Amino acid sequence: MIKKVLIANRGEIAIRIMRTAKELGIKSVAVYSDADRKSLHLQFADELIWIGESAALTSYLNIAKLIEVAKNAGCDAIHPGYGFLAENTEFDRRCEEAGIIFVGPNSKALALVGDKVASRETVRKVSGPIIPGMHKIGGKIEEFKEMASRVGYPVIIKASMGGGGKGMRVVKDDKELESAVIISRREAKSAFGDESVYLEKYIENPRHIEFQVLADNYGNVVHLFERECSIQRRHQKIIEETPSAALTPEIREEMGEVAKNIIKACGYTNAGTVEFLLDKDKNFYFMEVNARIQVEHPVTELTTGIDLVRQQFLIAAGEKLGFKQEEVQQQGHAIEARIYAEDPGNNFLPSPGKILFVNEPQGPGIRVDSGIYSDWEVPTFYDPILSKLIVWGETREVARKRIIGALKKYAILGIRTSIDYLIAIMEHPKFIDAELSTNFISANMSDWKPNMAKLDIALIAASLSRDKHTPQTVVNGGPQTTPWQEIGKWEICGYGK
Repeated sequence: MIKKVLIANRGEIAIRIMRTAKELGIKSVAVYSDADRKSLHLQFADELIWIGESAALTSYLNIAKLIEVAKNAGCDAIHPGYGFLAENTEFDRRCEEAGIIFVGPNSKALALVGDKVASRETVRKVSGPIIPGMHKIGGKIEEFKEMASRVGYPVIIKASMGGGGKGMRVVKDDKELESAVIISRREAKSAFGDESVYLEKYIENPRHIEFQVLADNYGNVVHLFERECSIQRRHQKIIEETPSAALTPEIREEMGEVAKNIIKACGYTNAGTVEFLLDKDKNFYFMEVNARIQVEHPVTELTTGIDLVRQQFLIAAGEKLGFKQEEVQQQGHAIEARIYAEDPGNNFLPSPGKILFVNEPQGPGIRVDSGIYSDWEVPTFYDPILSKLIVWGETREVARKRIIGALKKYAILGIRTSIDYLIAIMEHPKFIDAELSTNFISANMSDWKPNMAKLDIALIAASLSRDKHTPQTVVNGGPQTTPWQEIGKWEICGYGK
């Protein structure tokens, strides 16, 4: 088993990984930038090491520094989480050269599936259903124009080495194409350290369906069913659920087998996700493989009872999968909502700043994966995701009502968040009826306005909570806090007066 792992990430996913590592008896090393000196993930690690200045390129995307830190700390593994370097082939290869286990696919497989263009070519060779588009990374703008002319507008520009909606642009005509390519390359470079982009046909009003897959080093591959990820804003998923109301048992079985065949063809190991678009006629097309743990993995965990991060560690340590496809069962329905530090009432501009007070919902079937606390400063340098609220229910409608109730009890004061927007989406009649597509937001939420009646109450509550929390102090040996500091402001009162 792995003895010590460096978590090359931050926030809620770093905490999620550290919790499972602790259960497995694996010591964890957290890295942090200048902006993250008071980040919550530092409280969950056995060791803390400063990694660089605030900008991601000088810290969480600094491959040489991460490898150096891991070696000096005596780590035998690195877990990349999601985003940052999670799908970077060079990082994977450098880990292998340094004798460090990369908790993910090997570098050869990652070169095939982590690179979206390479994975499309692999799927084409095994006769998988793919969306028309480029079979190699685009170079000159003339190449993009030629392919756009061939497949027809609208088209979509995508980052070759990443996901999460970064580096993606829908283009409706020739006039928009060149600027879209330039912007996509810039975003891809900033988010993933690689500016490679490509073009494919944009399928209008599809559903986004992904299959969670696990593959060990001995040829055993299973899928853990699908996730519906159609609720997206600017190509960024914001609500996910499982199972999908759109799939019949027959389509589910067929898509699951295609997903497994793609993974086998690539020689892929560890956890991964095969992504499809499903059109209105129930035809599905391969889109990409996400070669990492997904943001939305908790909905699969809640419906299957399988800890995906645990499986990642076990596979990386050389163990066989402990179950077969026929043994994987789903029960009930799960929904996840991503909470962002954004202002939905002002074009979703980022909302950094101090969180004055946090109160997370609790109750049966409710899970919160969080990276925040009261009095923490949300930095401007990284993705604005704060936490994830995940619920389980016996049926979709039970889960829907449960997550709405939990969102209404989720208090984050001091900054703007997407909570009210998420509630509005899940209260929409078409969401209730599971009439979903990747264009759900633009088609149904364009006239949404925040409820300003709540603003005065929120501001009063925020002002009263300013002294609720004493922030931690970070040193290289570990977070220096006590339970008394963590409960906030307190005092000893006289007795018997």
